[in-house]
Amino acid sequence: MRAALANGRFADVITTEAELRAIVGRPNRWIMGKVKPVLDSDCIRFIARSPFMVLASAGVSGHLDLSPKGDPAGFVQVLDDSTLALPDRAGNRRLDSLRNILENPNVGLIFFVPGEGETLRVGGKAMIVRDRTLRESLALNGRVPELATVITVERAYFHCGKCIVRSKLWDSRPNCEQLPEQSAGWLRMFPEKRTGA
Repeated sequence: MRAALANGRFADVITTEAELRAIVGRPNRWIMGKVKPVLDSDCIRFIARSPFMVLASAGVSGHLDLSPKGDPAGFVQVLDDSTLALPDRAGNRRLDSLRNILENPNVGLIFFVPGEGETLRVGGKAMIVRDRTLRESLALNGRVPELATVITVERAYFHCGKCIVRSKLWDSRPNCEQLPEQSAGWLRMFPEKRTGA
């Protein structure tokens, strides 16, 4: 089975949680106790300060999607301690996340606040809504989104910031001119971004 999973390329593939735990060990009670069934005041404050988050979804076929979302801080509204509302801004019309949600409502979100070491992870179930009052409350620069994604929160917790520290994510902004050729491909497609236009 290991060889089949790795196409024979790797000889030692982990296939069970027992194998994982033998190497990594178990989390302590404090870490496990950080997971909350609803949003507490710290979570709500963090979301209000977040201008960027990533929405994870999966269709029934197993197709996974990670969709970055960004707007002025607080663009994701906290309707109550177990409900979030996310505006669907006009974009490329692929609808990867929304199509996945139609098939499978389970989603994950991770919120970032520039300069903060921790991130906030939220999991729950999503639905696509068109209630006019809600959509109007999510308007930006007078534009009302056609759709909103409403997430019923099932778990939320702050994630240790070691990855942010190691990556030095907030330490500096990369110079696009010095990016490797494959990383700067979008600059060839959108040359006006070189000057921040």
